[in-house]
Order: sequence, then structure tokens, then C-alpha cells
Amino acid sequence: MKRSALPKIALAAVLAALGAGLLVSCGGGDDEDEDRPKAAAASKEAAPGSAAPAASAAGAMGSGVISGKVVFEGEPPKNENIKMTADAYCLKQHPTEVSKDEVVVAGDKGLANVFVYVKQGISGTYPPPSTPVVLDQKGCTYHPHVFGLVAGQPIDILNSDATLHNIHAFPETNESFNLGMPVQGMKYTKKFDKPEVMVKVKCDVHGWMICYAGVLPHPFFGVSAADGSFSIKDLPPGNYTIEAWHEKLGTQSQQVTVGDKEAKTVGFTFKPAA
Repeated sequence: MKRSALPKIALAAVLAALGAGLLVSCGGGDDEDEDRPKAAAASKEAAPGSAAPAASAAGAMGSGVISGKVVFEGEPPKNENIKMTADAYCLKQHPTEVSKDEVVVAGDKGLANVFVYVKQGISGTYPPPSTPVVLDQKGCTYHPHVFGLVAGQPIDILNSDATLHNIHAFPETNESFNLGMPVQGMKYTKKFDKPEVMVKVKCDVHGWMICYAGVLPHPFFGVSAADGSFSIKDLPPGNYTIEAWHEKLGTQSQQVTVGDKEAKTVGFTFKPAA
């Protein structure tokens, strides 16, 4: 009995020794297992397609110009007169009647307050200017009535009147705000962070006070002046879709190709709304 047990014990010892040797030769052990995920992660980071996406290229500025005139064809509608009797201060600022500035047509048919901008054709990213756009509440009206800015550009909102205003923005893409401004000389600074054409802004205290902001991802826009003229400058060479927006008369668009240092002239003609 004792003699037959000894070989079995010896055989078990040999097998144990062989197993230990195999573990060492195969790289077994807890330390090495911990290193394997790190090595896999390192190889994944080094894989050609696994790098983080590159930042968008910076948008180019150029020397091209698109300018022209917006005109109104036909008999312009008569704008409604504003009744300011509810606020004695506002009434005092305007000895004569004031009409709404919805459709403003000059003697030569030039149409004011049309937002003209590059809708398509611009590539790259454009950082917002640090210089703020100024929106003033003066004489119980907004100045300007229509304006443009780059997404992220600050807007300095002023109250130049000695009466209560509140400025209420109604964006669909951006964050809305509604700010009371009871004191003359007050200022708020706000931003619209996302492109949006157009954002309506109004005063809930004085219902006739309405203005519009065009928020773009680039600086290529203009607003038609009192005579209907507009200009979009510093364009890089390219093929563009130019859109003209009016608060009551809708939109129109044109395709325009601009070369290096080239100036193009385009026109837009609006008719009475159907």
C-alpha cells in the first residue's frame, strides 16, 4: 500500500511543476492581464481612422462685392398710424403722427428694411465679432428696425427713453428672453448663439414696437437703406444663393457667381402681397 502511493505523489508533483512552467512561458499572471486592455487601447488610439475629427476650416474673406437695389413695384400699401396716447412720454416724442415701418418705400420705389444675405455657398467657420451690434429703444421705436449679426456676436440693448420698455425676443432656434427696462440709460447685452433668419423682437408694453434680427454663421449680409440700396462685401470667389427677406412681402432669391476682386450688381423687385 505505501509503495503504490509514492509514485502517485511523485507524479502529482511533476505535473504541478510542469503547469507552473507553462504559465510562466505563456505570459500568465495578474499583472500581465491588467496590461492587456491598456495595450489594446493604445493600439486603438493609434488606428488611422480613430483620431478625433478635425476642426472645421476657417472661413475665407475675399474681395468680391454684391450690391444692388430692392424696389417695390406698384402702389405701396399705406402703413397704419401708431396710436401712442396710452403713454404720454411716447406721445410727446412725436408731435406729428407716426406710421408703422412695415413697408417703407422711397420716392423712387426703393424698398427699405430688406435683409439681403448669402443663403448658400459659404463654407468654413467665421468667429463672431467682439464689437456688439447696438439695438436702441428711442422715441418708443426700435433703431434699427431690421439688422443682421453673426451667431455669438453680442447685442447691446439700450433704453434711451424715460419710460418703461421691455424687450421680448421670439426665436425658434435660439433661447428666448424677456427683459424689463424701466430706467433711461439701462443696457443689457445678449447673444443669439445659433443661425436663425429671422428673429422677431417686440416690446410688450408698446405693441407697435417690433424689430427683426437676422442671425447668420458668417458676416455676408446687408440691409437695404431708405433708397433700397444694399451691399455685401469681402466675399471670396464662389457661386452663391442670395436671398432678400421682407417682413410683409416674403422672400426672393438669385444665383450669383463672384470672382476674385469682382463686383456684381443684382436687383430685387417686390410686389404687393397677395
